[in-house]
Amino acid sequence: MGAQMRVYRQRIRSVQATKKITRAMELIAASRVVKARSRVVESGPYTHALTKALSALATYSNESHMLTTEVEQVRRAAVLIISSDRGLAGGYSSSVIKESEQLVQRLRDEGKEVVVYLVGRKVISYYQFRHREFAAEWSGFSDAPQFAHAQEIGERLVADFRMEYDEGGHDEVHIVYTRFKSMVTQEPRVIRLVPLEVVEGEAPDKNDVLPLYAFEPSVDEVLSALLPKYITHRIYTCLLGAAASELAARQRAMKSATDNADALIKTYTRLANQARQAEITQEISEIVGGADALASA
Repeated sequence: MGAQMRVYRQRIRSVQATKKITRAMELIAASRVVKARSRVVESGPYTHALTKALSALATYSNESHMLTTEVEQVRRAAVLIISSDRGLAGGYSSSVIKESEQLVQRLRDEGKEVVVYLVGRKVISYYQFRHREFAAEWSGFSDAPQFAHAQEIGERLVADFRMEYDEGGHDEVHIVYTRFKSMVTQEPRVIRLVPLEVVEGEAPDKNDVLPLYAFEPSVDEVLSALLPKYITHRIYTCLLGAAASELAARQRAMKSATDNADALIKTYTRLANQARQAEITQEISEIVGGADALASA
């Protein structure tokens, strides 16, 4: 009985130490997710306005440019996958990787060659462990991305997108990330970065006056200047949303771990009390039995 009690007490101390760690990580994630949410809200309007204006241009303008015109036959597609650098965030990274696997398989089924770009140590480890090829990797900033990180990623994607196919260029670029909707809901999402898709929202009425565009100095120069800005800001918005989603997922996971630790402590405490009571009962029985034996003698 004594050995059993020591085992239970050791387990209780171990779970209590783990509970302190998970509780601290929960509080850290809760404090950082507030700032991450505000950054998502602040960056959203500019990126959405830029995307809406350019998608309207792609829909209503007759001008031809790689930013707004789809290739008749897409031969190579780039996929940027955004995951986390650390674990302890529930199924956050696994859900993004699963969504990216479905996208890559769908693109290959369509006869397209897929080139993968990775952000975050989790997805990098996933590809390295399976000996899969990827074009580039970035890590170390998944929970606190800066605009410079988005610029670095955007410059690489823009440079590869502008290349000719024979030199390794891409015909389209997709992003797989986790969209932050609320503290409870974060969903993996796939967006096509370039070429631009149609305008978001409902189709215009036939009586509506469609926008007319004038370009100075020229269409090609204007759109070529907007291409890196558009890609960089879209990537930055996705990085911020992914960071907020990661912190929210980590907060939930650590809260669940803390609650499980409380339940384990209660269970082991009850078992230790039962073992102690059984030991006391056994000692009393031995004393009574000994007293009866002496009285009989």
